[in-house]
Amino acid sequence: MPVEPVEAAAEADAVDAVTQAGDIVVRGPLFGVAAQGAEDGGRWRVVVPVTAGCAQQARDSLNSALWFRAKDEARDRAERRSLLAAVARLESERVDELTANGTRYRVVRAEEYAGTGPDGIEQPRPTDPDPAEPDWSRGVRGPQIDEDLVLDPDAPVTPTGALEQLALRQLAYSGGRFPAQVIRDSRQALDTHPDVLLLPATFAVVERTTRGWKPVSGPHACPHEARTSLDFALTWAWPRMAGLIPVNTPTEADAHTLTAEAGSADPELREYAEASERLRAGRRLNRLEARGTVYRIGRTRRLLRWGPDGPEAPRPSDTDSHEPARIHLGLDEDGNVIPEE
Repeated sequence: MPVEPVEAAAEADAVDAVTQAGDIVVRGPLFGVAAQGAEDGGRWRVVVPVTAGCAQQARDSLNSALWFRAKDEARDRAERRSLLAAVARLESERVDELTANGTRYRVVRAEEYAGTGPDGIEQPRPTDPDPAEPDWSRGVRGPQIDEDLVLDPDAPVTPTGALEQLALRQLAYSGGRFPAQVIRDSRQALDTHPDVLLLPATFAVVERTTRGWKPVSGPHACPHEARTSLDFALTWAWPRMAGLIPVNTPTEADAHTLTAEAGSADPELREYAEASERLRAGRRLNRLEARGTVYRIGRTRRLLRWGPDGPEAPRPSDTDSHEPARIHLGLDEDGNVIPEE
């Protein structure tokens, strides 16, 4: 079977990445939610992106998703009761799997990692998805992480993808900096969930520090979304945090508009505006120096372990940042919000 040109280019990029950033740095677990329903033929589909820092955040996202479905989409009282019963459990239990209206939901766990080399963390590859014409407008909805992603461990993969899966099958925590329970759970996962599934790459802004590269943004689905988050920080968020733009300034004002209007703008504010201009002018610019700090668009990857019953759930040693709690007001059987007394 002939190899498609795009696939061949992506393979060439992957080979180059191994030579330039072939070492692996594991950052830790991320969590999301997958659903198994009849509409997908028994396959698992991601319904909450696998980006949460702890399992409870993923449970909270599922809580909200089911509540709004009960409020706005339920076809009858029986469906709404089933959805609200699941919401009630999520409000009071650290539940990692439940069924609502015939659909099975599971909190899933993935390991986040990145390639690194002599030049630091891997940057986006030329074949990573990016818009043909970048749009720097605020409020534009770009691609979302894991949107409509079906988890299929039997789907065909590229040769380099297969090699990466094989190399990471035995990935487990080791060393004195990890608690004994974490190491035990990690080793046990090799037996209970021996296969691995590689999720789509994500992209984040990182900054260089004396100890390496530190993330300064959350993950994004494509490099340009990460660049726009850096642009927003440079022109809107960081100048306000530094007191260069007064808090009572109109929301739409930023470093660009203020430096354009003021003939003698604050030199620090002008630095932010000029850094943004360099970012926007560069074609797929992945490295930027601004006010003495080097920023980079980092490419991160995620590995989800798979067993006979599907994707791995949170491990006993995974920690949560907070307890389950009620998030929304109650609903009656007709979907009406019950006000607080």
